[in-house]
Amino acid sequence: MSGKKSIERYDEPAGGWGALRALGEHLIEQDVAIKGATTLLRMNQPLGFDCPGCAWPDPKHTSSFEFCENGGKAVAWEATAKRCTPEFFAAHTVTELGTWSDYQLEMTGRLTHPMAYDQATDRYLPVSWDEAFATIGRHLSALPDPNMAEFYTSGRTSNEAAFLYQLFVREYGTNNFPDCSNMCHEATSVGLPLSLGVGKGTVLLEDFDRTDCIFIFGQNPGTNSPRMMTSLRDASRRGAAIISFNPFRERSLERFQAPRNPIEMATLTSTPISSRLHQVKVGGDLAVLKGLMKVLVEEDERLRSERQIEALDWDFIHGHTDGVEALVADLKATRWEDIERRSGLSRAAIEEAAHIYMKAEKAIVVYGMGITQHRHGAKSVQQLANLCLLKGNIGKDGAGLCPVRGHSNVQGDRTVGVTEIPAAEFLSRLEKRFGFKPPTAHGHNVVTALEAMIQGRARVFISMGGNIVAAIPDWQVTHDAFRRLALSVHVSTKLNRSHIVHGSEALILPCLGRTEIDLQAAGPQCITVEDSMSMVHASTGMNKPASEHLKSEPAIVAGMAHATLGIRSVVDWEIFIADYNLIRDAIEDVFPIFDSYNARIRLAGGFHLTSTARERNWMTASGKANFLPFEGFGDDSDLDDDVLWLTSVRSHDQYNTTLYSLSDRYRGVFGQRDVLFISAEEIEKRGFKPDERVDLVTVSDDGIERVVRNFKLVAHGFPAGCCAAYYPETNPLVPLQAHDPMSFTPSYKGIPIRIMRAFVQVEAV
Repeated sequence: MSGKKSIERYDEPAGGWGALRALGEHLIEQDVAIKGATTLLRMNQPLGFDCPGCAWPDPKHTSSFEFCENGGKAVAWEATAKRCTPEFFAAHTVTELGTWSDYQLEMTGRLTHPMAYDQATDRYLPVSWDEAFATIGRHLSALPDPNMAEFYTSGRTSNEAAFLYQLFVREYGTNNFPDCSNMCHEATSVGLPLSLGVGKGTVLLEDFDRTDCIFIFGQNPGTNSPRMMTSLRDASRRGAAIISFNPFRERSLERFQAPRNPIEMATLTSTPISSRLHQVKVGGDLAVLKGLMKVLVEEDERLRSERQIEALDWDFIHGHTDGVEALVADLKATRWEDIERRSGLSRAAIEEAAHIYMKAEKAIVVYGMGITQHRHGAKSVQQLANLCLLKGNIGKDGAGLCPVRGHSNVQGDRTVGVTEIPAAEFLSRLEKRFGFKPPTAHGHNVVTALEAMIQGRARVFISMGGNIVAAIPDWQVTHDAFRRLALSVHVSTKLNRSHIVHGSEALILPCLGRTEIDLQAAGPQCITVEDSMSMVHASTGMNKPASEHLKSEPAIVAGMAHATLGIRSVVDWEIFIADYNLIRDAIEDVFPIFDSYNARIRLAGGFHLTSTARERNWMTASGKANFLPFEGFGDDSDLDDDVLWLTSVRSHDQYNTTLYSLSDRYRGVFGQRDVLFISAEEIEKRGFKPDERVDLVTVSDDGIERVVRNFKLVAHGFPAGCCAAYYPETNPLVPLQAHDPMSFTPSYKGIPIRIMRAFVQVEAV
């Protein structure tokens, strides 16, 4: 599947026959053509398992074939027939594996045995589960301070496993919960509560069937949440306006061919998606939002002076909000020439979009990590909330704010307590239910955990899923910090970079996947997850586990707790693992929003965790929704002319750090990832030619050289002064201190760089 290297024009729509061909190839590549197809029929079904990919909601979990190309790839990746066994590790040193690509590592297949690193042979050797747990218990018990340990979670972790994990860690004595959401949508979790009183979206899936227009900022749905394309296609076909803002002209924002629509498939036709697709400069979304709101405010003043209908919803503003005067003052002081320069869009284009929004009775504002992964991500999220509030588009059918979360339960982990800044009420209920006093001091997020590791203040790192070593920024310093740990532990399904960059002692603990049967003492178990729209539903695996030596994530948490806390633990871990219904009963005791948890997950489609903002119940200090202005436009754009703004992107054959192949079909890149997307005009302006090799160097003033080498220039329609390359390959360019000061989310989507001609003009291997 790595394929021959080429750059080709791809003219097909998103989805369609191209998606079916690609999915078929992946099932064959993983040796699960028949098994994989059978498994897919159970995905997102009432008695089946939830997609292990994205967190986009399903229509009540009742429709057959309710999966997408990338969801199918995720299933093929997990259900693969390939195995990474002790024999594999015996044949390869860790030093050798360090020279392999991320794609090669994951293609070795499912992990089958718990493994422990042996320094003498530089190899991972098989170890029993008891020995592995004892090693963890020994290290954690030896730490003079529980805050010297870091406990990471990925979005794959179920509600049940996440709840037990936070319970174990808090009984151990720390709130150190660096989480994958710190690197993606933490700006939502931190920014929105100040605006709306809730850190989640306010829409349901059916709102897309009722809205008049949809504004999309910094989101590539065809790759990152392909099932969203059905909602966008249906909205487009019934006449809803869809206005998109993205540096790329992403294929899915242009047109989509529905694989489940026989007419489109037979006639090779497709549905246009965006009514307008505006190529905003990297980091220019704040300027766009200010421009849109400036038009609304100016138009409202004009209409009211002429005694016409108001452009803003003043009944809503006066009845439900505070702070509009400060917002209006900031918008009036903002100059159009600055908006145009920073956004890369003309005033006329912004005015046209603003009038579409103004005339819509109901509007949905969608956004992704193109908004949140900037130095002012939380403030940008608040400007999106401001845009909604001006028209009363919060708390009514067919309208609302829609942050598109990434991994399938990244939101659920937070809901059940995986947070470094726990609320006092939650800790009080936890203490009441379990009888121990949990720590109250705020713990570490990803950035502060990495800083603690760099400074030697953190000695143990335990990860529930994910591939944090690849996902983090500033590899030059952060990878060295991982190597200085006393112990690193990773609960995983596949081999990845985090197992290769490890502590003095290291453990790989293989766990069950989402698609596999989880058999415990009380019988087969189901787990639960929460999607992007706060719907909670059950997920039940159906496949035989990849190995008899695998344990479930809840069982692994219990094993670590037993070995670390021993008889002093007040929790009956064995009874929880025997029957996950009891875990859900405990979650309900601690979180009243999960009332009748076990009963409600057995309903078709599960149940909704009510968003207070959706009900116009504002859980803010003022008791109202707050307009929160932001002066300026965020990242400094007045750098030298030779500086480019780089944004990192995922390929279409990628999910987070997982690579399904080395190709990116929609952008016409095949068999390679070491490319830099940049306009032909910028290539010529800088004295280069397409296909030349360049080094990318971060512009910073801290004296540290950050560079990635030998990237091929690929001419691609892109805004002036901007460029793009793949994540995580460009993560070494992101300084650890380059993060949003509110959410600590690294600025993966806005990196100032210079490009220099590579010393050797050769293709990377």
